[in-house]
Amino acid sequence: MNLFTEMRALVIDALTAMQAEGVLPEGLDFKNVAVEPPRDALHGDMATNAAMVLAKPAKMKPRDIADVLAAKLAEDNRVVVAEVAGPGFLNMRLEAGLWQGVVKAALEAGNDFGRSTMGAQKKVNVEYVSANPTGPLHVGHTRGAVFGDALASLLDFTGHDVTREYYINDGGGQVDVLARSVYLRYLEAHGQEVAFADGTYPGDYLIPVGEALKDKVGDAYVDKGEDVWLAEIRPFATEAMMDLIRADLKALGVEMDVFFSEKSLYGTGRIESALKALEDKGLIYEGVLEPPKGKKPEDWEPREQTLFRSTDHGDDVDRPVKKSDGAWTYFAPDIAYHYDKVTRGFDELIDVFGADHGGYVKRMKAAVSALSDGEVPLDVKLTQLVKLYKNGEPFKMSKRAGTFVTLRDVVDQVGSDVTRFVMLTRKNDAPLDFDFDKVLEQSKDNPVFYVQYAHARVCSVVRKAEEAGISASDADLIAADFSKLDHEAEIAVAKKLAEWPRLVEIAGRTNEPHRVAFYLYELASELHGLWTKGNDITSLRFVQEGGAATSQSKIALARAVAVVISAGLGILGVTPAQEMR
Repeated sequence: MNLFTEMRALVIDALTAMQAEGVLPEGLDFKNVAVEPPRDALHGDMATNAAMVLAKPAKMKPRDIADVLAAKLAEDNRVVVAEVAGPGFLNMRLEAGLWQGVVKAALEAGNDFGRSTMGAQKKVNVEYVSANPTGPLHVGHTRGAVFGDALASLLDFTGHDVTREYYINDGGGQVDVLARSVYLRYLEAHGQEVAFADGTYPGDYLIPVGEALKDKVGDAYVDKGEDVWLAEIRPFATEAMMDLIRADLKALGVEMDVFFSEKSLYGTGRIESALKALEDKGLIYEGVLEPPKGKKPEDWEPREQTLFRSTDHGDDVDRPVKKSDGAWTYFAPDIAYHYDKVTRGFDELIDVFGADHGGYVKRMKAAVSALSDGEVPLDVKLTQLVKLYKNGEPFKMSKRAGTFVTLRDVVDQVGSDVTRFVMLTRKNDAPLDFDFDKVLEQSKDNPVFYVQYAHARVCSVVRKAEEAGISASDADLIAADFSKLDHEAEIAVAKKLAEWPRLVEIAGRTNEPHRVAFYLYELASELHGLWTKGNDITSLRFVQEGGAATSQSKIALARAVAVVISAGLGILGVTPAQEMR
């Protein structure tokens, strides 16, 4: 049930009738006609921009369209009042039964209330985290992991066929550095003193890896050259790090469908195949790039390279795919990887990158556009930095990782649910401050507590009702007399519930799961506000003494709030609280 969709259909029907009557010209495009909550609730329940967006193509004044449209809408028994405001905005007040019906619809649908089919089972690949397999995930990866996972769940909720994917960057020189670092820990396990040179990984997390290598090969590599052990330690170390990363992700509640190895692209012809596909389109050529804008680097010299004509697909400059010495650039395997995604039949690709990858967006979009002939869109979402605080002061916890705070450090401190919710309290491209004290604070200023408290309060209402001998099962609540929900504070909660299906579709269309977290806070606020009013107005209390029927209608409203909070938290990967401790 989506009341906004229903009322938009009413508006479109009225506009179509106006065309039939000659009030509006034929051939108008209604796609930009919207019905949404008014900016000011005092103006009404819903507003439409129809007159404003149709005025220019209809060659009419907005007000003239709005006056006729208002009269037609008022003929429908669902519309109590349709009023024109300003130059042509149209506000509607709706019959109370519509809002009361939302409560019943939410209980009937349960956690599927608001679930959408707008995705039409389109295949979407969401790639996120994709950290180098050189150590545990840090707090920056945590934000990308939470955002990507919540986005994948949101897209699933809106009817998409979603694949969660991790790209293992195991094809570059950093894996050689990892192998050398593990070798030092291996020597250390044999009782030798070692020194970590600049560029190696000194974190304690490699100590057990070195010991495991000793258990596997004994002293076979001790004091031997790289030609003996590098090729063998590389995959051993990579797999050990991926085991660590998988464990970190599991602690955060993240499970991937696919782990794709960059190394699998090398020596298999897959990079060559991707570039051949571009070459066949006339997009690969030999050329010399202009020097970087601004001051020319001292070591810059013009070199002929193999270039991808990415400017044909929206990039600022063409990009090298092969160096003058014949080696692949970092971009080449990324092209091949995305070519693989395209050939797997995905209808849409989403990459979640860290903020430091901003300069990579245009070239990657150009590559996907070229490889798919513009048929497969790529949306790149950048997650900004997370700053850690404690008592308002910058905070660092451990040096287990060598130089950074790990995902596991954060989860161990505050738990997975708190970590996930807080990471979604800002839009992905906005910086986020994570204060370990504030995220555990039991106050309205802490959104995760505020939302969880609302759900726990509803659970306490159900328990209290059952103790009073009032059946509070959803099956019985669905049969309640919802006309008893007639106070403006109760209707306000129902109106907020009605926004949920619309919110889900907007968030799914824009790939913005943070909207869910924002909405849940607003819904919780409405529930808490009604609870507070009940302290002074006894008729608003959820459990009415001596009035089982009235209690059930009010409990139904509370349960509908819990149903939506549970569904929303499910999208965010957070477990609803049954009680607060």
